[in-house]
Amino acid sequence: MKKLSFIAIFLYASLGYSASTSASPAKGDYHITLFNHVNMRFSPDLYPKNFTDPDTAGIMRLTNGRIIIKKVSLPEFKKNVKISLKITLTSNGDPWDKSGSCFVLSKSAINLLTIARDGLKYPSVDSTKYEKLVGDVPGQDYLPNVELMRFMTPFGVGYFSNNDDSLSSLRRPVYIPKWESQVCWQQDITDLYPTLKGDTYIGIFVDTWTAKGYVVSAELNIKESQIRGDKMKRSHVEPLVNTMYYMGQAFPDIFARKDLSVPFVLPKGAKNIRLKYIVTGHGGHDGGDEFTKQKNILSIDGKQVYSFVPWRDDCASFRRFNPSTGVWLENRLTAYIGDKGYTKKMIEEPIASSDLSRSNWCPGSDVTPVEVALDNLNPGNHQFTISIPKAQAIQGDKTNHWLVSAYLVWDY
Repeated sequence: MKKLSFIAIFLYASLGYSASTSASPAKGDYHITLFNHVNMRFSPDLYPKNFTDPDTAGIMRLTNGRIIIKKVSLPEFKKNVKISLKITLTSNGDPWDKSGSCFVLSKSAINLLTIARDGLKYPSVDSTKYEKLVGDVPGQDYLPNVELMRFMTPFGVGYFSNNDDSLSSLRRPVYIPKWESQVCWQQDITDLYPTLKGDTYIGIFVDTWTAKGYVVSAELNIKESQIRGDKMKRSHVEPLVNTMYYMGQAFPDIFARKDLSVPFVLPKGAKNIRLKYIVTGHGGHDGGDEFTKQKNILSIDGKQVYSFVPWRDDCASFRRFNPSTGVWLENRLTAYIGDKGYTKKMIEEPIASSDLSRSNWCPGSDVTPVEVALDNLNPGNHQFTISIPKAQAIQGDKTNHWLVSAYLVWDY
């Protein structure tokens, strides 16, 4: 048996991996409950050490409770599979819309867990090139987390949905029969099986700063191919960048000043190469990056491979999940059926904050990755670049920033 390298031994020891943990090949469907009604909240008194959870066995908490992490084991499938991630969320008293992310922990020697538990640190970055993006880009012994799903919490779903004594009962539009009790998202994450198989750590981050927070559940559902002779394809996931501020990262407004470029190496034999890109714009103020259309340009080696404006104008369709959103009145001329047919009248119409169009997200929505095929990419060294030419800088309480994550998937 070949000797393990020092780095491999350290990695297995620090993360609790075992060289003999491979499971028997699964047959049929497989289900894993990741988290079951876990209260995610900001509680520095309860979670001062950023590691153990006194409430729920098997769950680790970081950043004073705003991150939950659990070790899971997926069997080695011999046939191809379809993997679906389902997340359900309800407010436990937090009335605001917040950024959220479900992610798989990097298996590099340095990651969120070894930083919180063992005192390791993010590798330093070139401040001229990356400014303050510590923990956002690959470095020595470090790879960013790969996002399984980006989501945005709605305003107060559940907690404020059934309280008829609160203002939320008076905010409900006439076209909504009732407030929803929870919000649920589901995405196909089959391409990420290489990062999930075997023993790994899956986490959820919610940017809550309240002691009540949210209640979250998550599960994986895996369906194995029933085709005779089908054989699991070999594939690889390569993390490129992730600017979600999980633990210790700054608000990323770098795009207001420069493009963001990260290197990667494509090995020989790589085929069916796909780029996955997740993006949301934020700022929370009128005219900021959250509420203005901004073109995103993706390039490989200086050549544009995809360009689009990440934007959602269907946010009013999520109104039933947002009982605690802010509401104001707006005057407008409307046509309605009167005694003698249609007539016109000026009315005051309620407009909710959750109705407003935003940069690729709505309060209560998940975020679908953009996929770009890179069929003609040759083996060797490359540069991936993200440009947002009209991004705005942070100015005081105007916290303009872009949460982007990207990774490559290829077969071999």
